[in-house]
This record gives sequence, structure tokens and C-alpha cells, in this order.
Amino acid sequence: MNREPLQIGELYHVYNHGVDDRNIFIDEYDSFRFLESLTFFNTEEALGGIYLCSIQETGLIVDKKPQKKLVNIIAYCLNPNHYHLLLEQVTENGISEFMQRVGGGYTKYYNGKHKRKGSLFRGTFKSSWLNSNEYLLYLSAYINLNFRVHKLPEELLTIVRSSMDEYAGRVKIQVCKKDIILEQFKNSKEYEEYTEDALPIMLERKALEKELKYLTID
Repeated sequence: MNREPLQIGELYHVYNHGVDDRNIFIDEYDSFRFLESLTFFNTEEALGGIYLCSIQETGLIVDKKPQKKLVNIIAYCLNPNHYHLLLEQVTENGISEFMQRVGGGYTKYYNGKHKRKGSLFRGTFKSSWLNSNEYLLYLSAYINLNFRVHKLPEELLTIVRSSMDEYAGRVKIQVCKKDIILEQFKNSKEYEEYTEDALPIMLERKALEKELKYLTID
């Protein structure tokens, strides 16, 4: 639960899991639909559901005109049973409004497609404030490589969507506002090298967290 109001101009790690640890993305289109939602619902204008309209080569919905955004998306990773987002709030209550739209819209889509009812996520989204530039860089790497931190098997990687491909220039999709990260590196390759160097630290921390959790079980 978010105990304090989120502030304009601040950066936050936003994340959530599927209820009962269920998979929230079953196939490639599910994760694509959620990614599409991140672009479609990121506007101050009131919107209905995602509808058929013209699409770019990337497959993402084309904005008809510039819209004032609720948030800036800095990084994302969509894993089968949870997601991570790095967001900057740019309007009052922007993150809360954005996540309510994305979560509600995607749940409606998912329940209709997979013939189920009820909540899809573990309550409201969780968030933590980024209080330093060092943490910002580390967290961007953690989110971009999160599927590798979890060592997901090969057969699930087609479902995963990570902004690492966008940072590395391997895809045409442009969801993220990357300059806050990339302007601190000579080029995207140097940033990739930074993330690779950080990965062993992430894996070590993940293993430690798992061990501590095991040791505290009654």
C-alpha cells in the first residue's frame, strides 16, 4: 500500500504480481496488450477501452495528436506472473490514475479472453521512491534485466517484454523516456555493459533474499 502521496517530478519503482501468484501473461499477445496499454492510457484525457485503429510497424497504437501524459515511462519488464515499471510522475496523482486505468483495462481484457472473473492483481500496485541517482541507474538495470534475474526458462522468454531491447536499439518500439538514463553514458552499448556488470550483484542479492526468507519461516 502507498502510505504517502506520490510527488510530481519524482521517480518511482512500481510493481505488482498476479493474485495467488497466477500468470498475468499467458502468451505473447497478453504481454503485448499490456505494453500497448502503457501507451494508450498514458494521457490526461478520459478514454474508453483500447479499440481498433491504425497501427505502426511496431504494432503500438498511434496517437492522433500529442497528449499531455500522466507519467514518463523510464523502463519496464513484463514477466509471466508480475511486472516492474520505472515511472516519473508528471501530473498530480498521475501514477495512481495511470495504474488504475492500465490495471482495470487489462483485467477486463484478460478475464474476457481467459473466461474468468474477479481480481487479477494482488490489490493495488506497490511503489518505492528512488532517492538517489545511483539507485536510479541500478534500478533501471534491475528492471531491464529482471527476466534474467529470475532465470526464466527459455520457453517463457517469448512472453517476456523488457525495455532493454529499446535501450539497446534492437526494436522500433519507443515507449520509454530514456534520456535520463542514457545521457549518463557515452552510448547505448556502454549502458548495456553497465547492466551486464550489475547482473551478478542482482543475482547475489536475489539469492540472499531467498535464503533469508527461508531462514525466517517458522
